[in-house]
Amino acid sequence: MTRDTAGRSSASSGASPRDVAVAGAGMIDFGELFDQSFDDMAEQAYLNALDDVDRGIEPDDIDAAWFGTLDIAGDASSGLGLAHATGLFGKPVTRVENACATGSTAFREAVQAVRAGSCDVALVLGAEKMRDSAEGLIANAALDQLWRGRGVTMPAFFGLRATRHMEEFGTTREQIAEVSVKNHENGSKYPHAHYRFTCDVEDVVESPQVTYPLNLYDCCPVTDGAAATIVVSEDVVDEYTDDPVWVAGSGLAVDSILRNQDEALSGFPATEQAAAQAYEQAGIGPDDVDVAEVHDCFTITELVTYEDLGFCEKGEGGDFVESGAPKLDGEKPVNPSGGLLAKGHPIGATGVAQVNEIYEQLRGEAGDVQVQNDPQYGLQHNIGIGRNATGSVSCINVLSKERP
Repeated sequence: MTRDTAGRSSASSGASPRDVAVAGAGMIDFGELFDQSFDDMAEQAYLNALDDVDRGIEPDDIDAAWFGTLDIAGDASSGLGLAHATGLFGKPVTRVENACATGSTAFREAVQAVRAGSCDVALVLGAEKMRDSAEGLIANAALDQLWRGRGVTMPAFFGLRATRHMEEFGTTREQIAEVSVKNHENGSKYPHAHYRFTCDVEDVVESPQVTYPLNLYDCCPVTDGAAATIVVSEDVVDEYTDDPVWVAGSGLAVDSILRNQDEALSGFPATEQAAAQAYEQAGIGPDDVDVAEVHDCFTITELVTYEDLGFCEKGEGGDFVESGAPKLDGEKPVNPSGGLLAKGHPIGATGVAQVNEIYEQLRGEAGDVQVQNDPQYGLQHNIGIGRNATGSVSCINVLSKERP
């Protein structure tokens, strides 16, 4: 459809913050996509997002775009990468890079711009080719300076977090494995997942060891993928859909494990800080979250995140997952898409895909992984690495079925 642009002066007046909604979402199947270029992936995710808008949308309706990618394969060093894939030349495109929180941060920045009145319709697109450049992946995955050269890559560092949690809180290896069992069960039902198999606790603990105590099934795969989201203002939302999903709040925080904090290895302070911001902005607490897509690059990451988000008390993440609460049919479903463990982690696309899953959950359109608790609020969460630290940045977005 073509928008009537009359009366849009209010969008640039800056009079007051506006409510913002998601009006469309699209992605591609994640996996080892050697047969697709970066542009191929991004273009298809973009077209899928356009097709998802209930009342239709034309490319000319898009005022601006936010492009999330780490550009590991070296295919998209600026916003021009998005323009080439979508044909949106002449539009303002902002490239965002924020470690593993890249996609969720791109979404947050687009929302902020729409809320402020800088534009009415924004495209958020995240994409990553992780499989085409092994050197690029290794160079970006290794921790810098203090740890590199000592064998402490990502799996090893998260292994330290697992052993710390086990030592401090009595968390068992089997409880950590339950995260993998749950997410692979969900992923087996999710059409876009890289891995679509099921496993049990024994399979997880007996899979090949990567770094103690984490084994192969405790680690997310190396994955290619792309996802796109259409964000619109309250002023034009009715032109696109009768069933929008509203952005209720967001949070973004950075922290460091190098400040000699005792909790550094048994929690992510940045997540706690970002969650506090998001909850306050949305006017809710952790008990109000009905469904969540959280960062589970490793099983221990999700378990710790339960605690950091307030879904359970500190040290009770093992008991929480063992209770079944975060299962698809539990009281607090977490990662119905299968999470990074099953769906994959194409870094720039990850957060955008998580937002899309929450959007579908709140609209009741999540198919075989639709939660059954009539969700009103959904939460999306990423962490990312910084210099010498894992989890040093966290971005959280809260979506609502009802207008805030």
